[in-house]
Amino acid sequence: MERTDSELLEKIADLHDVPEGSFNIRKNGKLLARNSTTDIEIVPKTDKDGIDIIVKPGVKNKSVHIPVILTVGDFHDLVYNDFYIGENADVTIIAGCGIHNDACGDTEHDGVHTFYLAKNSKVKYIEKHYASGDGQGKKEFDPVTKIFLKENACFIMESTQFGGVTDTTRKTYATLGKNAQLLVKEKILTDGNDRAVTDFKVNLKGKGSRADIVSRSVAKGNSVQKFVSDLVGKNECFGHVECDGILLDNARIVSTPKIDAISPEASLVHEAAVGKIAGDQLIKLMSLGLTEHEAEDAIIKGFLN
Repeated sequence: MERTDSELLEKIADLHDVPEGSFNIRKNGKLLARNSTTDIEIVPKTDKDGIDIIVKPGVKNKSVHIPVILTVGDFHDLVYNDFYIGENADVTIIAGCGIHNDACGDTEHDGVHTFYLAKNSKVKYIEKHYASGDGQGKKEFDPVTKIFLKENACFIMESTQFGGVTDTTRKTYATLGKNAQLLVKEKILTDGNDRAVTDFKVNLKGKGSRADIVSRSVAKGNSVQKFVSDLVGKNECFGHVECDGILLDNARIVSTPKIDAISPEASLVHEAAVGKIAGDQLIKLMSLGLTEHEAEDAIIKGFLN
């Protein structure tokens, strides 16, 4: 791999070498490397770009890496990845995409990921987006994540976007069965004229289902962020959404909650807080010897940690 490839893979998937176990690494719309195991099989689709990831029932403490990297301008990459998680399985999936664009043309990656979790299964899904390059072309991501959870299934999603991404619209749809759980931790940093939209729609269908979505974001420069959430409670269930943002410079953050308690036994909560860094926080850190810029950076890192 080229140096840029290695740097991107380290940023988005913490990879320093070819990973163990099952993996699928994609570069500029083509396969770079792939491996399947007896526990986790990766099968290329025949009708469109993408793969099927099949995790057998009962598989525990295994992981699969499926990163994507783009290093050319004027390029649009679209993939469809479907995940089939067997009963009682417990796996970690490391995804994410890195773009390096030194060209004038735009570079965009759109990944449509659909997860089907069988009864009593669990997935930890780690998705990181990162972009670099000095070209005038945009670096865009428009991921779509669809999640279907059977009884007692659990889906943990850690979504991170730090640095360089000029435009993104991230959509997440989830339907939860009986006693199923969805836990989301989202972290976003925008700067300059960046634009970031995240849109969650969660259908709490099964009795005892639960969703907990927490978003932490920092908007700098003239960037704009929009956070949209739509919780629908169709049974005895609990749903919680929390959106906290820090504003710097001339940036904007808009939070739009929607709660629909179709069942009278549904308990749905939305919390939002957006504002600038408190002056007393800066003063306290500056009194310890930090410059104002260093103090600001320390607060932001702690907030997004």
